[in-house]
Amino acid sequence: MGRRCPPTGRFDHCEPRRAPDHVLSTFGLDGPEPIALGSDWDGGWRVGEVVLSLVADHARAAWSAKVRENLYVEGMRLARPFRATDGRYVVSGWRADTFIAGAPEPRFDEIVSLANRLHEMTAKLDRPRFLLASPVAPFTDVDIFGFADRAAWEEHPLTVARKMGALIDLSPDAEHSVELVRELAALRTPVASSPQLVHGDLFGTVLFAGAAAPGITDITPYWRPASWAAAVIVVDALAWGGADDDLLVRWRDLPEWPQMVLRALIFRLSVHALHPRSTAAAFPGLQHATDLVRWLL
Repeated sequence: MGRRCPPTGRFDHCEPRRAPDHVLSTFGLDGPEPIALGSDWDGGWRVGEVVLSLVADHARAAWSAKVRENLYVEGMRLARPFRATDGRYVVSGWRADTFIAGAPEPRFDEIVSLANRLHEMTAKLDRPRFLLASPVAPFTDVDIFGFADRAAWEEHPLTVARKMGALIDLSPDAEHSVELVRELAALRTPVASSPQLVHGDLFGTVLFAGAAAPGITDITPYWRPASWAAAVIVVDALAWGGADDDLLVRWRDLPEWPQMVLRALIFRLSVHALHPRSTAAAFPGLQHATDLVRWLL
């Protein structure tokens, strides 16, 4: 889905907006002064033991809240939705969740392990209807990540995005990303793994607090094989997290691993090409990941 204020490095920085007073009141949070939490909580604001976050898409935010309300995964802390006084999950574009302590750490193998446990549970979930919706201009972050997701799997990558006018005025590094997507797409072979509901954005969003179980604050839904979601974590960690190169092979026993990593890389390169806030500083990491994936194949 993509965050409204993504971590600096992959995208240009954007300042978080404070929750309006009427939103605080509707969630029954008229007491403590809100405290900005930064990118760890999508630019959210902590009010006591509740965090208010601006949502990118109402349907996805309400879906995530409903799922997280009753989802239990062994060895994982999960932020539960905090409903408004009238029962709503989202009020004027804001959601509320219970606060969980922690911060992102470069514990990448633990994040992949968490993803595998999480996706054993989310395999039971149905495909949300909003994942089938077609993008409409002007394109939002949700649309851009949707274009990139399709690019990794469609016969001719980025065809839909180009036809709909999403690939215009590209920077030199974005043009290079498109070229790499074309080259890598030729290396794809058919895969047999079944798609399911997965969290497609776990890198940099898992919270660690010492020896406590890792925690997540949201679920960004995609309908792809579980090993693809694990591969996205690995590609992100190699590109921007300073992960050791061996991370790529430590998880090679996951189903159809080389092809899933290939598709995860095409996805991230496509995001870089499409996203208006992508930074040139992010491209060298993607180039490094590309070199490693070529070696894996």
